[in-house]
Amino acid sequence: MYHALLTNRYLTSRIIPFIAVAAVAMCVALVIIVVSVMTGFLNMVKSSGRTLMGDVVVSYPVSGIPHYEKLIEMIEELPEAEVATPVVDSFCLLKMPYPDEENRQTEMVQFWGIEPASFAAVTGFGDSLHWRELSDEHWARLVGDVVKKHWESIHDGLDDDQRFSLLRWFRDGPGAIANPDMSDEELRQILAQSQSIPWEVVYRRLRFQIDVLENLLGPERWQQILAYDQRLIIKNQILEDGLTMTRGPNRDPAMVLGLHVSEANLRQQDGSYDTYNGRWFMPGFEVTLTTMPVRSGLADPESYIFPVANEFQSGVFLIDDTRVMIPLAEAQRLTKLDEAKIVDDFDPDQVVGVDPARATMVLVRAVEGVTPDHLRDLVNEVYKNFSDALFLDPEVKVKPPSFNVGIMTWEQQQAQFIGPVEKERELMRTLFSLVYIVCAGLVLAIFWAIVYEKTRDIGILRSVGASRIGISWIFLRYGLIVGTLGAIFGFGLGSLIVININIIHNAMGNPPKWLAYVLGTMTLISLGLTLWKMTSGKLLPPVLSALVFFVLLLMTSGVAFLIKIGGAIIWNPEIYYFTVIPNEVDLGSAYFTMAGAVLFSLVGAFLPAAKAADVDPVKALHYE
Repeated sequence: MYHALLTNRYLTSRIIPFIAVAAVAMCVALVIIVVSVMTGFLNMVKSSGRTLMGDVVVSYPVSGIPHYEKLIEMIEELPEAEVATPVVDSFCLLKMPYPDEENRQTEMVQFWGIEPASFAAVTGFGDSLHWRELSDEHWARLVGDVVKKHWESIHDGLDDDQRFSLLRWFRDGPGAIANPDMSDEELRQILAQSQSIPWEVVYRRLRFQIDVLENLLGPERWQQILAYDQRLIIKNQILEDGLTMTRGPNRDPAMVLGLHVSEANLRQQDGSYDTYNGRWFMPGFEVTLTTMPVRSGLADPESYIFPVANEFQSGVFLIDDTRVMIPLAEAQRLTKLDEAKIVDDFDPDQVVGVDPARATMVLVRAVEGVTPDHLRDLVNEVYKNFSDALFLDPEVKVKPPSFNVGIMTWEQQQAQFIGPVEKERELMRTLFSLVYIVCAGLVLAIFWAIVYEKTRDIGILRSVGASRIGISWIFLRYGLIVGTLGAIFGFGLGSLIVININIIHNAMGNPPKWLAYVLGTMTLISLGLTLWKMTSGKLLPPVLSALVFFVLLLMTSGVAFLIKIGGAIIWNPEIYYFTVIPNEVDLGSAYFTMAGAVLFSLVGAFLPAAKAADVDPVKALHYE
């Protein structure tokens, strides 16, 4: 009974046990935060790899796999395979629409030629499309583009009164173009001398007041203008364009850009994106893709102008910065992997067969519950049967490759990236586990001091019959409680920081001014308290108050500095690949860390407990 009473007394009668609990809690929280972020980063790498590539990848770069449609058909007959899709993978130069003096005009990117429907089924491509519907800002931008493109026909359809109203519009209001001192009569004279109103004049005012132009043209004429682009009538048409990779009334083949391919997409502190106030909203423009067909051996590059249908955000900065998607047929044509005639070597006019279209990769998604490794083995067997069957078919002129075909799981495909990250996580876990030694050292030092402080109490207990084991158990129980409380509070603190780590990071990127005012007020209060404590004639109270003052002063100065420089971005997606910080607690590592903290707290308490057990009761009673 006395063990519990004395342990409770020692815990509640001094501040030093709470310092020990706080120290253990900080150590536990530190390990949980670091390991959880590293584990979350690794999980995001793995998750993104599966999202971007499916479960199994069949690849044969450059030359591609002929008759891939037959291979996909055989793979999809497997009960373990849900869906498969072909991909053409290559590199190209991409000419952006903005001029060189504003941004880098030419980008070196990787392009994937895909079948949108099956590719979305394998990878979740549809969920990665960034623009789900047009914002008012981007809608206004596209209206301006449409009016500019069709201005001549729009202008020719205006009567004299409407043209005069346009001129008066240019004269009046914000952003006026014409001389504001001109009278209506002078405007009519200008209109009589020149029947043409330049588009540049219209555009400068159109940015300010689209609704004015709508009223001037009338509802019927305005609807005709909006009909030039379905996205102006159906705001989520931009999502449909991205899903089908087509754009315009003729549904022309279109491109989907990685969100960071365009330098105009600027990530804001809160995680949203700004597009230069809509000026370079890429789905309103066209880009030119230029590639060199490696397989054909031709020196002449192939170019194609693609309208941009949408932009995608995979969450992996490296992918979003360097990859674009185009329709499979266009990619095959640009890389000379499309269907071609085979002619006789001696008579070029004699067609002897057909060289089928090819795909450099086939991505496969497993059904729920099937592991990628198991599906890879099955796909490997399917490919062998596919290759053997076509090799023995005399009607097939072009045989699929039998060797050097890569059939790997998505983890094997990304092994060069995933492997180092896993090793880094284990290294970090090992290094930060050294804080267990810190826990043990802190508990040992604190308990050793307590043993000396309680020497007289220990002597009294020994003199009334307390055993050595009983005395040692008091301090071991003491260490167990300190370790357990520290582990629990550390878990709570670490989890709270991990879960809210992106909020904390965003606050650092855009620190609120009210926080500086609150911290400044607390700093002034602590300064006043310190000055008041200095009149007490004691040393410890003013020292503690001064310590609190300096801590608050540092926090206030730090927040003020961040506000002055406009915030600080620590997690740079260009370095860490992902646009957000992982914020899921690694529960397995957290529980292991808590158990380690409790164990090492007991280890730290063991020596002081042994020291207390060996106290001589006679000497202890004479101890001063």
